[in-house]
Amino acid sequence: MTKKKALITGIAGQDGSYLAELLLEKDYEVIGMIPRRSSPETQTIRIDHIGKRLNLEYGDVTDLASIYRLMHLIKPDEIYHLAAQSHVQVSFIEPINTTNVDALGTLNMLEATAMFAPKAKFYNASSSEMFGNTPDYPIDENSKMLPVSPYAVAKLYAYHLTRTYRVSKKLFAVNGILFNHESPRRGLNFVTAKVVKGALDIKHGNLENLKLGNLESTRDWGHAKDYVYSMWLMLQHNEPDDYVVATGKEHSIRDLCKYVFENVGLGDYHNYVITDSKYIRPYELNHLRGNPSKINRILNWAPEYSFELILDEMIIEIEKRFY
Repeated sequence: MTKKKALITGIAGQDGSYLAELLLEKDYEVIGMIPRRSSPETQTIRIDHIGKRLNLEYGDVTDLASIYRLMHLIKPDEIYHLAAQSHVQVSFIEPINTTNVDALGTLNMLEATAMFAPKAKFYNASSSEMFGNTPDYPIDENSKMLPVSPYAVAKLYAYHLTRTYRVSKKLFAVNGILFNHESPRRGLNFVTAKVVKGALDIKHGNLENLKLGNLESTRDWGHAKDYVYSMWLMLQHNEPDDYVVATGKEHSIRDLCKYVFENVGLGDYHNYVITDSKYIRPYELNHLRGNPSKINRILNWAPEYSFELILDEMIIEIEKRFY
């Protein structure tokens, strides 16, 4: 029996690495697309352990010619489009780059799929940030989308474009609207990893205090392993659709700090955490909590990791890696 072929953009990121492991366990042939960088030895750090079971090809979602080449060459059965400039704060500093990668990059991927792999199933990584400060709460697939950052606006464009190609080009194209998801592989510029690494730096004498933004912001945090499994489930279903992927529970940055500082042995986070206006977003998104009832019902998906279990794993693995 011929193996299914899966193409993953953004394979070197947190989600891409866990998704590659999952698909290999399910006996897929996995091809990962990575952009060429000046220091290629550092950009595959999350997937180096997979070794030769993984096929890597150079390509960039902003370079249509490279995508056409790969799509024509591979003719994948499933496409997982994860590549993005995914840091919200950075999107205010680099709005054009964010738009080129997240919005136009998705257009390039959809167009290449329609031309060279129209039978392929296409997953687009959407984001809870698209909802912004929506009045509809908890957030489901029908909530108003009121984005408050260039990142969220670009993701909203990609979301609607995926829906448009599903109807107009008859593609099996789905949007996974993922709420925040974390792991030990999370980039250190994201708040969960920043808090864990900061607390460990203080514990080991490398730092005196940790500077953060709005401690009252709340998020619905899940684990990347749970969430990449939802991506796969969406492409195994008989009909393409859009799904909110969330735990249905929210915690504040303050909750995050309290748990991490206590569990690395430092006690009260108030002794170490400083609020710095530098880390306040120009347009703040105050609260995010998803309602995953649709994906629970239709795809029988539910998260296995709790908020506390995610942080326990991050503390253990990040301390192992750096100290």
